[in-house]
Amino acid sequence: MEQLGTAWLLLLLLLLPPATKGEEGHWISSGCGQQILTNQVNERIVGGKNAHAGAWPWQASLRQNKNHICGATLISHSWALTAAHCFHQPFQVSQFQVVLGELQLFSTPGQSISSPLSQVILHPDYSGVDGSTGDIALLKLAQPLKFSTWILPACLPEASNPFHTNSTCSVTGWGHVKEGVQLPKPYPLQEAKLPLIEAAECNKILNSDRHEVTNKMICAGYMNGGVDSCQGDSGGPLVCPYEDSWFLVGIVSWGIGCAQPGKPGVYTLVSAYRDWIQRHTSEVQWGNYSIKVWNAAVTQTHGPHLISLLLVLWGLANSY
Repeated sequence: MEQLGTAWLLLLLLLLPPATKGEEGHWISSGCGQQILTNQVNERIVGGKNAHAGAWPWQASLRQNKNHICGATLISHSWALTAAHCFHQPFQVSQFQVVLGELQLFSTPGQSISSPLSQVILHPDYSGVDGSTGDIALLKLAQPLKFSTWILPACLPEASNPFHTNSTCSVTGWGHVKEGVQLPKPYPLQEAKLPLIEAAECNKILNSDRHEVTNKMICAGYMNGGVDSCQGDSGGPLVCPYEDSWFLVGIVSWGIGCAQPGKPGVYTLVSAYRDWIQRHTSEVQWGNYSIKVWNAAVTQTHGPHLISLLLVLWGLANSY
């Protein structure tokens, strides 16, 4: 009977999952603005839908004392972009982190990376009030990170890229799903498609006495409203497809309410700040460029299962 009990114990061992080795993988060639894991793009952001895993690998969460405060966009191994209004003076850089590779906020999957910041550079034109020009900030990661299929940079647009009124783009974030209504748990990343509206036209549409849409901004939205970025999406990416890559055209900046008719959202126009970005970052590239990506794979080893099977057979043979 003792031998029979041993056999049953070994049979239970056989049913356990196979052992795994450490992370293995290989380098693959890709490019900025690529969605390696999925090419599916669906339409909370207001009026949006849940994003697919890996669809927006440049999307980052900017956190202060581990609390999500804004979105951000990875643009190189060491740099990300966000909105200047995400920072309130005075602040300490040590309070902030950037988290990449998460589809659901605070889920900490194995592919995610949480990086402290070594530097925050606010544009000098930002005045600290809603609607100010210069609503852009550079975030330097404490250590350069390795690109993976889950974590990749968005491309930065050159002046020749044709992003004009009615170009269909996508905005992503973990912000409110309605004015005053937070994204519910488990906080899945939201995405929505929006048409671009150039600054001059948007200024006429908004017709605001308080805010002007300058030529360093761009708008996105529908005249009948219903889809828009909202509070908590600030600093996140507005990306547009061009030549099979996604380009960071805008940064979520300001708006009049969320998804109201005749009130498109206003975004910092990234290309207008090219000289400023280049002045502070030597490694950041513009246009479409190639990158090397680490494609990790966890391998299974079936050796322990084979040993367990042999031991089970031996135990059964000696139990009679």
